[in-house]
Amino acid sequence: MMLSLLYNLNGGNMNFKKLSSFLTIAILSLVGFKAYAADVHGVFCGSDLRPNYVEIADKYMEDNPGVNVTLEAVPWGTCQDKVINLAIAGDPVAFSYVGSRTLKGLAENGHILETNIPASQQAMYQPGILNTVTHMGKTWGFPHAFSTKALFMNCGLLEKAGVACEGPQTWDELYSMAEAVTKNVDGASGIGLAGKDFDNTMHQFLNYLYSNGGQVIDPVTNEITLNSSNAVETLEFYGKLANVSQEGPLAWERSQLTELFNDEKIAMYINGPWGRGQHKEGLDVKTVRIPAGPQGSQGTLLITDSLAVFSNTGVEKEAMEIASIIASGDSQYSLDTDWGLTPIMQYPQIGNEAPYNEDYWMMFIDAIGDGGPEPLFVDYKAFQAVMNSMIQGAILGEGDAVDLVAEAAEELEEYK
Repeated sequence: MMLSLLYNLNGGNMNFKKLSSFLTIAILSLVGFKAYAADVHGVFCGSDLRPNYVEIADKYMEDNPGVNVTLEAVPWGTCQDKVINLAIAGDPVAFSYVGSRTLKGLAENGHILETNIPASQQAMYQPGILNTVTHMGKTWGFPHAFSTKALFMNCGLLEKAGVACEGPQTWDELYSMAEAVTKNVDGASGIGLAGKDFDNTMHQFLNYLYSNGGQVIDPVTNEITLNSSNAVETLEFYGKLANVSQEGPLAWERSQLTELFNDEKIAMYINGPWGRGQHKEGLDVKTVRIPAGPQGSQGTLLITDSLAVFSNTGVEKEAMEIASIIASGDSQYSLDTDWGLTPIMQYPQIGNEAPYNEDYWMMFIDAIGDGGPEPLFVDYKAFQAVMNSMIQGAILGEGDAVDLVAEAAEELEEYK
């Protein structure tokens, strides 16, 4: 009926531009549509939105009547690819939750804006946090979710092997303990080792690399620094651990090691703070810091996810303001405590209680100062593939560590 009316009004001549205008006006008047000066679309990964995100959006719209904020939850499996593909297609969202590993590629291709985090807020972050979002001296996201790693130990298995359940301080001590379990406890191995073609295989290796004073790429100069004695030593040790790990480590990624730990098939493995909640009741578990390598201290890998603000949306200012609010203060505190993440900020400085004072959490917090960031590369997936190939080569004994590290460092030049 509406099409017929417009057709007749136009004298029987169907002009589609006019038709489109008439239809738009007619439909908007029918539904009572409210036009906004700015429409801000934010995407978060997960099955639903956190209530405080919705509260922040509602408050922002109340304070800024011309702005409409739409928040969308996208399942983890497709979230990151969706926002990146939209940016590539020229139809970006205003801001989105992304893995910080993607920031460099997005920045280099002009898809996101530099985030000018106020100095007062920068000072509130834990040491090293901003390095996870920094490329060439600029920050490209608001850090929003943070994790460090520690070593989980099954005291029952260790004691059955005749080993005291005390945290190893060095790699030699770790290997000796793992070897004792492998030799003396039927059906059990000393340590769980990730070797599958998956991102956390590289992550597990980086925990050891940072504990040995090593580095993959310099975030300031953008120079590849992998080819070092620190990395060679780390790769040799990672390959050696295959002698005292579960059978066929190339078939296992980190989350699967938790299953082996619960089944008492491995005595030790590295995981994040969420590990405690995944362990079955009745296990006598001790959590300690990752032991130090010969050239380092007891460090860890620092991993963050971030809120990135996309360019060419027309609402960059509003998006930046909303993202900043969500990733700071009470909002950030709520995320950390609800999800059980390593605290991303030094909360007592901003009037919040330190969320985790117990000894368990100190294993994840105390290592922050000696940790290193997840390296940023333009082609993150290619970087991951190169690193995993190097690690798998060491596990399988398919080359000397010196050569494997040198080859990987040379390949990484292409993706930095």
